[in-house]
Amino acid sequence: MSDAATNVAQRLESYRSLFDLSGKTALVLGGPSGIGKTSAEALRALGAMVICADWNREVVEATADDLQAEAHVVDAGNADDIRSLAAQIAAAHPRLHVAVTTPAVHVRKLMLDYTDEEYDRVADLNLRGTFYFLRAFGRMMGDHGGGSLIASSSVRATTLEPGLATYGATKAGIIQMVRGLASEVGRHGVRVNAIVPSIVDTPLIEPLKARPKIFEALAAHTVFNRWSQSSEVAAAVAFLASDAASYVTGTALLVDGGWTAIDGPPTGLTATHRE
Repeated sequence: MSDAATNVAQRLESYRSLFDLSGKTALVLGGPSGIGKTSAEALRALGAMVICADWNREVVEATADDLQAEAHVVDAGNADDIRSLAAQIAAAHPRLHVAVTTPAVHVRKLMLDYTDEEYDRVADLNLRGTFYFLRAFGRMMGDHGGGSLIASSSVRATTLEPGLATYGATKAGIIQMVRGLASEVGRHGVRVNAIVPSIVDTPLIEPLKARPKIFEALAAHTVFNRWSQSSEVAAAVAFLASDAASYVTGTALLVDGGWTAIDGPPTGLTATHRE
C-alpha cells in the first residue's frame, strides 16, 4: 500500500474512532426509562462505563444490572441530592466525561387553571432540576478540563397548543440555560447541548394509543407520519457525547421528524420529482 493510501486509510479509521466512548464515564439521570434508558444503552454500546441515576431504586438498579452499570437513587429536583451524586461520582471516578439529564414532568392544563402547586411541580423538576444538574456537573467537568453535558428539551419550547404553556416555558428555558452555560464553560473544554425531540413512542404513551385518532394526528405533524423510537433520540445523545461532536456546543439539536419544519399535517399533494 502506498503512503498516500495508508494516510487515507488512517483518516477513514479516525472517523470511526470519533464515536468510540471506550474508557469514558457517562452519567444518565433518568436512566431507567424512555429516552434515558435508551441513551444509557447507546452510551454503553459505544464503550462507556455508565452510571444510571433515578428516584426509583428498584427500576434504576435493574437497569444498571442489565448494563453492568453503577446505580444511584436521586431526586432530580432536589439540590442536595444532585450535590451528593456529584460528590459520590467525584470520589469513585477519576473523571466524568459525559452527563445526560432527561427527567421531566408535564401537567396538561390551561394556564389560567394552573394551581401554584402544579406550576411548582413542573418548574421545579424540569427547569430547576436541570439547573442543578448543569451547575453541579458543569463545575466538575470544568475542573477536569472538559466533558459533554446534554439536557433534554422539546419542540414544545417553540411550538405550542392549549394546555402546554407552562411545560413549553420550562423547555424553552432549558435551551437558554444550555446556550448560556456553553458560553461560560467553553474555555474549559466543556460542551453543553440539548436534544429537542418531538413525539417519542415510549411506555408512557400507551394510554394515548388507545385513542388512535389523536395518536395518528400527532404522527401527521411529522414529515414521516410516525412517532419516533426512543433509540432514534438516543443516537443523537450518543453523537453529542462523542468526539464526533467536538465542535458542537450551545446547540439545540432537533430530533423531531420535521415537526418544526412544516406548518401542520401533510396536505396530500403529490410532489413532482425530476430526474
